[in-house]
Amino acid sequence: MSSVPRPIKSLVAAAFAAAMAAAAADQAAAQQSTTATYDDWILQCRIEAGPPAQKLCDIAQVTTVQGKNVPFSRVTIQHPVKGQPVRLIVQLPTNISMAANVRIQASDSDPGIAAPFARCLPSGCFADFDLKDDVIKKFRAGAGTTGKVSFKDAGEHEIAIPLSFNGFGQAFDALAKE
Repeated sequence: MSSVPRPIKSLVAAAFAAAMAAAAADQAAAQQSTTATYDDWILQCRIEAGPPAQKLCDIAQVTTVQGKNVPFSRVTIQHPVKGQPVRLIVQLPTNISMAANVRIQASDSDPGIAAPFARCLPSGCFADFDLKDDVIKKFRAGAGTTGKVSFKDAGEHEIAIPLSFNGFGQAFDALAKE
């Protein structure tokens, strides 16, 4: 019976050790990410490695395609930075009309706020909003109501996605504490 040459044993042992280290790193990364649900909003915090390590938090609401577990849109508010406006980011599919703005309304009677698309990547197209205090107050007051995110697709058809404000106030308050 022949034995495995020593260099191959060393390579196998090194590969096994690397795989175990990667698994441990994945597990540590998973432990450094937390989520909390506030009705229709999710607060997510994660630790980004690197000197210095940073805690990044946001609240988000994701809509999926009916009958599929595929995200269609994502509305995100990043952790407020002192002295900076609160940032809201809308992510939509790439088949949008860049000529039209994205509009967010707290209700049908609300004129809403609008912003152009800032960029498109393979993962989607993004519009960034600065949220003023009056808009945040509208979102807080919208608990129990449904607003909408509207935009035009590449064929210039108007698309409206429901946006729930249930839990927004609690999620925003929790985000501000992070």
